[in-house]
Amino acid sequence: MEKELEIRECTTVEEFTECVQIQRQVFGLPDVELSPVRHFVVTKNAGGFAIGAFDNDRLAGFVLSVPAFLRGERAYYSHMTGVREEYQSFGVGAKLKWDQRKRALAEGVKYVKWTFEPVKARNAYFNLEKLGAVAREYKPNFYGTDYATSSKVGLASDRLFAEWHLNDPKVEALAAGKSFAEERKPVGRVEILNDWLALVRSSPAKALAAQTRIRSDLEAAFGNGYVARGFTRDDERPAFLLFEN
Repeated sequence: MEKELEIRECTTVEEFTECVQIQRQVFGLPDVELSPVRHFVVTKNAGGFAIGAFDNDRLAGFVLSVPAFLRGERAYYSHMTGVREEYQSFGVGAKLKWDQRKRALAEGVKYVKWTFEPVKARNAYFNLEKLGAVAREYKPNFYGTDYATSSKVGLASDRLFAEWHLNDPKVEALAAGKSFAEERKPVGRVEILNDWLALVRSSPAKALAAQTRIRSDLEAAFGNGYVARGFTRDDERPAFLLFEN
């Protein structure tokens, strides 16, 4: 069941302050790593926007869109999406992303890009199957070594770039609430973990080995020109689905 929330742009310093508070709660980052209120103010005045999901006067979540010029065209870099813990699993993140798409198209922008963690099945499924994004670029240790996730071993902050082509047939179908059946057959798959954080807690060394293997497999696939266009959920063997470009 989805919560009834008002989706609208965040425009005031008070609302941007709530965005910072959500970062602190959801991401668990030290203050030095948080995007401050000034970043939100500058982004808005540079042509970007932050869309919020409001439960009456309380901000439940937000998505921040930074103006960019990518692939020779205007674009948005979706810097972060955060939803308070008590509002998660109610479709709030999807509502924010679809409103982000609507706003981008209204601004004449047809391409949005962001990063996500390749080791987390839930994120991968959301980005590739719920939103229709694709991935073809892997960035090892994008933000530097992460010692916060596990104090016993430093884990690289590897990321995949999600590419959201807003007028892609799959994206258009999903935006309209329809299902989409891929006619092409995948040429390969890269298996990841169903519960990455559980492995990190139980065996940081095994988590590091798994991350290294996933990095190697995806980099090899992208190096061969394949694109991750789908993701299959499975309790034991979730996997990215690879297609020819």
